[in-house]
Amino acid sequence: MTTLITGSDISLPKTNSSDELQICLNQLARQFPELEFTEYQDKMYQLLQLDLNGTAAQIIDWMILTAVEQISAADPNWTYAAATLYTKKLYRKAAQSRKYQEEQQYGSFYQLIKELIGLGIYDETLLENYSKEEIKQLEDIIDPTKDDLFTYIGIVTLAERYLAKSHDGKVYELPQERFMLIAMTIMKNEPKEKRIELIKEAYWALSNLYMTVATPTLANAGKSYGQLSSCFIDTVDDSLRGIYDSNTDIANLSKNGGGIGVYLGKIRSRGSDIKGFKGVSSGVIPWMKQLNNTAVSVDQLGQRQGAIAVYLDVWHKDIFAFLDTRLNNGDERQRTHDLFTGVSIPDLFMEQVQKREDWYLFDPHEVRKVMGYSLEDYFDEVPEGGSFREKYRECVNHPLISKEKVPAIEIFKSIMVSQLETGTPFMFYRDTVNRANPNKHKGMIYCSNLCTEIMQNMSPTVVTEEKVEDGSIIIVKKPGDFVVCNLSSISLAKSVMDDVLERLISIQVRMLDNVIDINSIPVLQAQMTNQKYRSIGLGTFGWHHLLALKGIKWESEEAVQYADELYEEIGYLTIKASKELAKEKGAYPYFEGSDWQTGAYFTEKDYASLRWEALKEDIQKYGIRNGYLMAVAPNSSTSIIAGSTASIDPIFRQEYSEEKKDYKIPVTAPDLSPKTRWYYKSAYHIDQHWSIRQNAKRQRHVDQAISFNFYVSNEIKAKALLDLHMDAWRSGLKTTYYVRSTSSAVIEECESCQ
Repeated sequence: MTTLITGSDISLPKTNSSDELQICLNQLARQFPELEFTEYQDKMYQLLQLDLNGTAAQIIDWMILTAVEQISAADPNWTYAAATLYTKKLYRKAAQSRKYQEEQQYGSFYQLIKELIGLGIYDETLLENYSKEEIKQLEDIIDPTKDDLFTYIGIVTLAERYLAKSHDGKVYELPQERFMLIAMTIMKNEPKEKRIELIKEAYWALSNLYMTVATPTLANAGKSYGQLSSCFIDTVDDSLRGIYDSNTDIANLSKNGGGIGVYLGKIRSRGSDIKGFKGVSSGVIPWMKQLNNTAVSVDQLGQRQGAIAVYLDVWHKDIFAFLDTRLNNGDERQRTHDLFTGVSIPDLFMEQVQKREDWYLFDPHEVRKVMGYSLEDYFDEVPEGGSFREKYRECVNHPLISKEKVPAIEIFKSIMVSQLETGTPFMFYRDTVNRANPNKHKGMIYCSNLCTEIMQNMSPTVVTEEKVEDGSIIIVKKPGDFVVCNLSSISLAKSVMDDVLERLISIQVRMLDNVIDINSIPVLQAQMTNQKYRSIGLGTFGWHHLLALKGIKWESEEAVQYADELYEEIGYLTIKASKELAKEKGAYPYFEGSDWQTGAYFTEKDYASLRWEALKEDIQKYGIRNGYLMAVAPNSSTSIIAGSTASIDPIFRQEYSEEKKDYKIPVTAPDLSPKTRWYYKSAYHIDQHWSIRQNAKRQRHVDQAISFNFYVSNEIKAKALLDLHMDAWRSGLKTTYYVRSTSSAVIEECESCQ
């Protein structure tokens, strides 16, 4: 029998003790009357007849294993039976660690907090912020029945990765206690007269799985270590000091659980001059090697390797070497297999590709020196016209600027070769992004983050002075905009079907906004940027799950129209919630002059209905709390915990095995039934142009961006992949994420097409 539930071998216990087994069987039969229970029960009694001694814990393991083996597309609800048994196992272990009776399910919440503070796991300020009476009040709100909402893969993922354990791995914290700790931590600075009610509301949202918080928040809230923000983006200055300082900042953030985006476009190219000595610069690749070493060596408290994406402009002279850095062949000294890559692309380049015309590559240092400006600091303010193409043509025509002329399509071929082999580079359409930037009055957006959904103003941090004062070395820096984003996501299927969007988004925006104030970021310029823009990223997951429940085909005008309507509603409710917070707590510091304040945000999106007009007027009167509001992240692990489909992606298969370190868990599409089966078409059978059309409608209502993948066969023709990229750009997508390709042998027959 294959081990499916833990990394260790589970021996099948021979036991004379049938009482524990009978109790569990009766409980399962009552809880899941729809399951074909007879065969499972027979298996249990066959094993009992082996007539050897087995403990109650072994019996539970044995029952979990056999229940997990029943999970299939034909009988998907066995996942809940297995989850119930696994939860019972967690209760037993927590009771042993915390020394209370297992029948209680959940022990004293106050004692848990006290004990884990003593072990150095929880932050000691929990008992400074909350009285014993308040904690007892919150304990009474904890609802163990909410554990019944988890699928097996969901509860295993939550327990293994996120529940607080002792340093020797003993189970202490249970699922509903994690949710309550998150709510308490996020709401700790709210006025005491309404704090408990706000915690209740946050717990309602989390425990019902209507939303998930970002994984750093899920893992670290209430603990004595780690930070709560999901992602950061740094702009590297073109100086030795700037490069090494950025590497240090990135290392500090990576060890605390953040994904990093790094813009390298200001760094001079290979062969550029240094202090007037020509041809001595080695370009961006050696600095990428440094970052690659950082990603590998600075992990996130042993949980996972650091994750870093680097971006370069498509006019940079190092672009071809950059595009080759993740390939498996070639010079290993020029490879950075542990970094993800992204390309910053202006409209003009896409036009040149379309027309099969030439493109010019420049050294950014030489452009700064000769022209007196940086090419990357400009964008086209309107389609097919603007300051970027003017500056680009000035550089092309200037006799003192050295340049390389290449066919634009050759660069794009290199992009596509890398994408089909490695999934990257990600595509960042800089003109579309900057035209839509609601804070363009305060800066420029050069690239995105690790997952391509964050779009915020960026600038490098520069050392301006270094001096000795009173025996100490004082380093003075001019802080740049070091992007921070705080994420959480709506479970679309559950919240839409239960009609709770308005209530949910109101508390969710407050939770995200509070993360900004309570978070401790180990890079000061990031902390400052966080406060100036108060950026949040409210996202969604479960789009395919929702379409299946509503009986809407992916490849249909109905799905495209529904994406438009639903995301307009989510956008409206998110902006409204941030406006209400501004009335209560004040607008973000850079509000004056923003597109929010001038009303341009609403005009450009043609939001002209009465409710939109009223909201625009309210924002001009009261302000808005957050400078950036929505971003749709990939959220694959949190969607698994919530029992839904990832982000806005279609499913891979209706039934598959989730690969763990040394075992597998069978998983089925959520709410799979004869009714929903038809609507769960595999990603690799879906015409990707339909996905682009949906995402174009969705993007209009999202002020930042959306992690959007292409799913293709690795036998796709170059022209077909190029057509997808052209369609994405023309449709107004700000980014595309991975090109996920697979061999035709892996693509199974489409059940939904039959």
